[in-house]
Amino acid sequence: MAIEYETVRYEEEFILNSRGMKLFTCNWVPKDCEPKALIFLCHGYAMECSISMKDAGMRLAKSGFGVYGIDYEGHGKSEGLQGYVNSFDALVDDCFDHYSKISERKENKKKMRILMGESMGGAVVLLLHRKKPEFWDGAVLIAPMCKIADDMRPPPMVISVLTKLCYFIPTWKIVPTQDIVDSAFRDPEVRKEVPTLPHFFLRDEISL
Repeated sequence: MAIEYETVRYEEEFILNSRGMKLFTCNWVPKDCEPKALIFLCHGYAMECSISMKDAGMRLAKSGFGVYGIDYEGHGKSEGLQGYVNSFDALVDDCFDHYSKISERKENKKKMRILMGESMGGAVVLLLHRKKPEFWDGAVLIAPMCKIADDMRPPPMVISVLTKLCYFIPTWKIVPTQDIVDSAFRDPEVRKEVPTLPHFFLRDEISL
């Protein structure tokens, strides 16, 4: 699907990852000129790219950048159990595989590659950079989820019990929380657009 705006072309496409899962991808590019650099989006937990990061994509494309996004497995319009991250390494690999293919297209080979991540996407950005540091030219981190503050962490015994429990019932919603979409967006119209995801205990711990 493609939509033409006054100065920006927006496109959506589904791709297959290495595990045969269908992942949603999107991009915003300037209509009348070559992008001066490439920006790759990494969204937060229980978010997605085409709606929650649309304003950023449009503004950057209007400024002459090519902007590309992907919904992680289990997020947004991609396949997978909603909100469930079985392997964080696999999630990072999906992003790298897609973004590196875009970067290596003939028309993009000489363009700068910049990562942009918010919340959990900030951790994804750092792991993408660590995976191949020389590949990226820069990064923008917005409230990155790099570490859980010590005063926010539950007691070690609780962490140990829940970690063991998730191997037997990995998709059980253990801790009821407020819907993350309600917390992240004030505009009720935007809340209706963003898919609501249940909050599962992440099976894989994020290691930076």
